[in-house]
Amino acid sequence: MAKAAKPGYRCTECGWRTTKWVGRCGECQAWGTVDEEGARPGARVVQAAPVSAPAVPIGQVKAEVAQARTTGVGELDRVLGGGLVPGGVVLLAGEPGIGKSTLLLDAAARLAERETVLYVTGEESAAQVRMRADRIGAVRDRLYLAAETELGALISHVEKIEPSMLVVDSVQTIGSAQVTGIPGGSTQVREAAANLVRLAKERDMSTVLVGHVTKDGSIAGPRVLEHLVDVVLNFEGDRHSRLRMVRAVKNRFGPTDEVGCFDLHERGIEGLADPSGLFVSRRSEPVPGTCVTVTVEGTRPLPAEVQALVGPTEAQQPRRTSSGLDPYRVAMVLAVLERRLNARLGGCDVFTATVGGIRLVDPAVDLAVMLAVASAAGDKALPAGLIAMGEVGLAGELRPVRDVRRRLAEAARLGFSRALVPTGSLEPTAPPLPAPERGRHLVPRAAKVRTTTFQPGFEVIEAENVWDAFAHVG
Repeated sequence: MAKAAKPGYRCTECGWRTTKWVGRCGECQAWGTVDEEGARPGARVVQAAPVSAPAVPIGQVKAEVAQARTTGVGELDRVLGGGLVPGGVVLLAGEPGIGKSTLLLDAAARLAERETVLYVTGEESAAQVRMRADRIGAVRDRLYLAAETELGALISHVEKIEPSMLVVDSVQTIGSAQVTGIPGGSTQVREAAANLVRLAKERDMSTVLVGHVTKDGSIAGPRVLEHLVDVVLNFEGDRHSRLRMVRAVKNRFGPTDEVGCFDLHERGIEGLADPSGLFVSRRSEPVPGTCVTVTVEGTRPLPAEVQALVGPTEAQQPRRTSSGLDPYRVAMVLAVLERRLNARLGGCDVFTATVGGIRLVDPAVDLAVMLAVASAAGDKALPAGLIAMGEVGLAGELRPVRDVRRRLAEAARLGFSRALVPTGSLEPTAPPLPAPERGRHLVPRAAKVRTTTFQPGFEVIEAENVWDAFAHVG
């Protein structure tokens, strides 16, 4: 007799298969994603079915239907690429208590001044959301509120109210009795997201889903959730700071390198059109171990201050701690500082951090980190009014970075008088970097720098490598 087919199990995240159930996928290491798939059916021939709409030439498709409309929150519109697109689905993820609900309630209230908006909460009661709306001034006649966790009831609310915008807070709390699994599980989240996306496309309804994050910062639930939606936003910030930032991870309707800055206070949340002063300390005299740079987030230049502290230690393994900076790039900069400039950091603890809670991943920050560490190690402050930007190579060369003129204009607007940049940064096309000479880091030589005037009262010093840069700042 033929043996009965044994049931198999498959990971819903990556497709890994196993003959027995396990709680954790052996391939992608995700928890709770292995489900039974049973015997694999043979391939079936799918018959032709009626079409929902005939295919037309692309030139006859009306693009006006997909035009973005503003939410009334300028910083949110900047990240979205102009606003919410009819039929578009946005996933906003962030840590608990960081202000996701406050931001979306404020945006929903502003949009409700001219359109109908439905806000569905699955984590709080309607009275709790009303209290928050009173506190931030978000009570509007066309803003409807419902507390639901059942997917079918949510769809009924949408069919009755017919909103132009739907907010679901959060998608992990929505479940269906027709689907196995608990709310928040992979199966339930996938089913809820698929139905909400289908509903948004059928009704041309802008939809915003709030998503939870795991302890490592990734979005909770199956990975397919991020593939189903059109836009994925990350809401970042320190709980002990009022600054909040929204970054686009995925955006089918706009750029993915923009950032929106917000100020979260007891009266609600407010967009910061000019957050330049938040990331730079205000002091009358220069302090050793500090250097100011200018990073670019999307199209926005943001001055930021890098701080460093170097102190001797008796531990066999000195500490290298970074806050707001990429620890791998900081380690590389410290290695170049020790090898090329003969800095003695082996017996010292090195701490580096940014001001204001901003996270800097731009390679242009390398030179500022190096100058701040050297300034802290020598206990000597950098010249007043100086900013530094440039990528540091392992051979000690300085590489040009993008949007230098925009960075310099922002620095000049804030009152800085000098900038230290790589050679060729002000030219339309940067020249190729010369090959480093053999043993160059061991042979002293005269510094080769070029000083030009960028604006009246603002000069730019172009250095070819780290030796030239340090020779200029002393």
